[in-house]
This record gives sequence, C-alpha cells and structure tokens, in this order.
Amino acid sequence: MPHPTPPSVLRRPQLWIGTGLIAAVVSMVFALLYVGGNVDPRGNLRDLPVALVNSDGGADAGGHHVNVGEQVVAGIQQAAKGEKAIDWQVVSREEADKRLGRGKVFGALVIPKDFSATVTALTAPQPASQGKPTPPVLTVLTNQAAGSIGSSLSSQASQKAAHAASAQLGRELLKQAAAQKTPLPTAAQLKLADPVTVNVADGHPVGSRSAMGLSAFYYALVLVVCGMLGANVVNSQVDTALGYLHTDFGPFRKREPVLHTSRVRTLAIGMTLMLGLSVVMGTLVEVATVGILDMDASHLGLLWLYSVATIGVVGVGSLTLFAAFGTPGMLLATIVFVAMAVPSSGATVPVQALPGFFRALSEFEPLRQITEGLRSLLYYGAQADAGLSRAWAAMGIALVAALVFGFAVTRLYDRRGLHRIPLPGSEPGATTSATAGTPPSAESAETAAPTTA
Repeated sequence: MPHPTPPSVLRRPQLWIGTGLIAAVVSMVFALLYVGGNVDPRGNLRDLPVALVNSDGGADAGGHHVNVGEQVVAGIQQAAKGEKAIDWQVVSREEADKRLGRGKVFGALVIPKDFSATVTALTAPQPASQGKPTPPVLTVLTNQAAGSIGSSLSSQASQKAAHAASAQLGRELLKQAAAQKTPLPTAAQLKLADPVTVNVADGHPVGSRSAMGLSAFYYALVLVVCGMLGANVVNSQVDTALGYLHTDFGPFRKREPVLHTSRVRTLAIGMTLMLGLSVVMGTLVEVATVGILDMDASHLGLLWLYSVATIGVVGVGSLTLFAAFGTPGMLLATIVFVAMAVPSSGATVPVQALPGFFRALSEFEPLRQITEGLRSLLYYGAQADAGLSRAWAAMGIALVAALVFGFAVTRLYDRRGLHRIPLPGSEPGATTSATAGTPPSAESAETAAPTTA
C-alpha cells in the first residue's frame, strides 16, 4: 500500500517564527553595529591626537625680537578651546617624528625654523638685487599608517588651522603695510592677505603594497575569520569522529560508532586540534599574502608567530562559545568577533571618531588589539609600544579567559549529568541537554555500537 505523504514542514508555524526571529535579530544587529559605528565620524570626532611643532627661532623686527611661530601656536590653542575634536600636542620635531613612527598621532603641523624671518621679510624694504622675498611655509604631515580616515581628518584640521593662521597674519601684515608711506600695489596686497604657503607631506611613509595603510586591518580580519571558520570545522569534525554527526558524500552517508565522552574531554580534543591547525593556517596566510601577493612586510618570523597565535586564540574562544551555548554559540561568536569587532577596531574610522558605545567596545574587542599589533609589525618596525605589547597581552588574557570559562562550564554540565547523548544504561526517555553539535537520531543511537572514549 502506498504510504501517505507527510505534511510539509513549511506548514509548521514554529519553523517560520523561529527562523524569522533569528534572521530579524541578525539583520538588525549587523545593521546597527556596522553602520552605527561609521555613519558620522566627523560628528563624533573627539580628541584626535595631532602633533603641533614650533621650530621657529624668531627674528628681529622694528627694534625688538618677535616669534611669529609662538603666535600661531597660541592662536591654534585658543581656537581649540571651543571644540574638542582635535587634541593638539605641542612637541618638538624629534618627538613628533617618534609619535608619527609609533602611530601615537595621526599627523602633525610643523612651523619651520625660519618662519618669523620669512614673515617679517614680507613688509621689510627689499633691495632690488635680492628679488622677491621667500614666502613663509607651514608643513602638514600625514600618517596613513595610523589609518587613512584618521590621517585625512588630521590633515584637514591641520590645513584649516594653517590657513586660519595665514589669514590672521595677513590682516596684521596689511595693517603694517598701510602704515608705510608708500602704498602697496593691489597684487602685493593680495599676497599679503594670505601670505603662508601650506605644504602637505607624508610624515611616515608606508610601502606601495600596503593597501594605503589598510593592509594591517585586512590581514587582521583574515586571521579572525580563519580562527572562526577553523573552529567551525574542528567542531563538526570532532563531533563526526565521536559519532555525534554523520558525514554526507553526495548521496552517501557515513557515520562513526558513538564514542561516549565527557564535554570537558570533547572541548579539550577540539582545542588541541584547533591549536595544531592554527600552525597550518597561519603559515598559509603569510605565504599567500607575503609570498604570493607580495604584500609589504618585515619581521616575517615574528609575523608568522603572531598569525599562528591569533588564529589559535580566536579558534579556542569560538570553541568555548560553541561548547557553552551550543548552536547559538556560533551566532554569538559571529557577533563578538565580527559584528561588534569591525566597527570598533579603529582600523578604518579612528577610535576617536566613534560614538561612545563603540569606544567602550574598542577597549576589549579583539580586532582592535590584533590590528594595532599588526600595524606595529607591518609599519612601525615591530616596536613594542606601537601596539605590539598590548596585542600580545590582550591575546594572553583572552586565551586564559576562554580556557577558564570553557572548562568551568563544560565541567558543570558533566557534573550535573547534562550529557550530549544518553550514556549506556541510562533510563529510557531520560532528558538530555545538547549544547554543541547535534545528537544522533533514535534510529542511529540504536544501531551505533556504544563505546567509551
């Protein structure tokens, strides 16, 4: 007799409601986090560090010594009191170069040594043999290695300050020229109205194959994704080897005998496998990016160690979430390592231009620490205080936290008898809680040979 056709699962309201709720949460969370962190960087800009260098040696004019550079610095600091967007750090040129070379500032505005001399020469009588006086110059230094958008914001602020200083100097010079007996031609007055030339230069150049200062972010993102995907693969392969899951090869299905083992032991097996695979994955990432794509990179040995460690720590953290929360742990890992991490990483939009919520996230979200460590390795000569020491410390803390949390939770589950499948001799119909992977079907459980790992 023909068997009746079972009703379609699409008629079950639970399927639509459950799937719809998950899809809605994912859509809303990713949209709010990704766009919310980057939608208005200029409006959220607070305390972007920019160096202000006054190398002006001053000049004698009208019988007294003047330092126009000090006037420019005072004017910039006075204007900055009304807004908190830029943190002007008055330092020497040597200190500015150090901070640019460690990613501590996003740019610099430099007043040269002869600034006062060139400014006062504009209104001083000039012998015909000397020709036209040299115009005063202010130099704006950028720092793409610290982040392209942050460097751009710094450059715009520095150029705005430089042009404002030029306009102020122009008004003073026009007053001085008006006091002279000989009136200036109109062309000369126009030059005096905006006397300063603003030059823009690269304060800390990066290589041509550094994605304009974004290669560290892309490399960090690859490491995080490899850690998460590796953890997913390890999780499914361990469950398959233990007989908890089957493997499909086209139309063929294979299932191993069920090996009854504790959750603690299962997690330990997964972490051991993950740490071993991180060596392979980290090596291949460096081979692909540096060896094949010719990405600019130095300290290759340290870069390899950093890559392996990052993938291993992210993988162990993901496995911990899988073991503690089961299938929802995969979604939680995606939110923690991607959805919340990317907008708070400071890799594209600087942390100083993020809303307060994302600034708070950036203090502990892993992608920011990983990216800063890679910037140190790729752009700043692997200097410890350029973000590398903080990255290693953050990875160490994250690894310890993952181990403690993961083994504490799985041990608790084991002690309470919350086994993933019924153990041999369990009472029929006993309720178990599956927190990772998928328990075998009743038919498979009957046919599988129960053994103990």
